[in-house]
Amino acid sequence: MKLLGFSVVVFPEGASYSAWCPDLDVASQGDTLDDALNHLKEALELHLECLTPSELTEVKKRQGTRLFTILEVPITG
Repeated sequence: MKLLGFSVVVFPEGASYSAWCPDLDVASQGDTLDDALNHLKEALELHLECLTPSELTEVKKRQGTRLFTILEVPITG
């Protein structure tokens, strides 16, 4: 079995956590950080199972092509 790696953004929302995978635009949540990540992993596995072979090929092609940065945007007020 081959493992694929995906970007994940996790942020607190009240008393729980949300986890989002921008690579596939899949999100989930949980009461704890670990819950949120485990639920996202399950959602990603289900998402990948539903892809056509050509869609999965495209996902595999994008592996390792990430650039992370933070942009600061001015706001008024």
